[in-house]
Amino acid sequence: MVIFQVERTVPLSTEDAWRRLTQWSRHGDVVPFTRVLVLTPPPTREGTVFVARSGRGPLAFDDRMEVTGWRPPTAGEPGRCRLEKRGRVVLGWAEIEVRPCPGGRTRVVWREELRVRFLPSFFDPLVKASAGWVFGRAADRLLRTP
Repeated sequence: MVIFQVERTVPLSTEDAWRRLTQWSRHGDVVPFTRVLVLTPPPTREGTVFVARSGRGPLAFDDRMEVTGWRPPTAGEPGRCRLEKRGRVVLGWAEIEVRPCPGGRTRVVWREELRVRFLPSFFDPLVKASAGWVFGRAADRLLRTP
């Protein structure tokens, strides 16, 4: 099990940063070898379920997630979303938080606990480094793209 955190400060409103980060199907556009399928009808809320299919061929796996906490930002108040990862390979949770900063900017914090079933803890440092890099790049791309 690894825990990592990605933080960014961006020149966006909290509402815009939130929208860009929580349109789940967009994650498939920015994470290599991944596509995302939302299984529940919009809008996103507690109970929304989606699956990220990652990999290629026989090495592909499904990362099933459920939104277990959903509080969009409102009138200067931070927004927070919690996801529970319930796949057969990837387990854990993720939290996305957007918070207003001075000058109309937004602070984004993406925290995640990640467990890869069948992978010995010996690999945790590699998983932590690669997950931080992949999710950092994904956050950057999502926040840059309207």
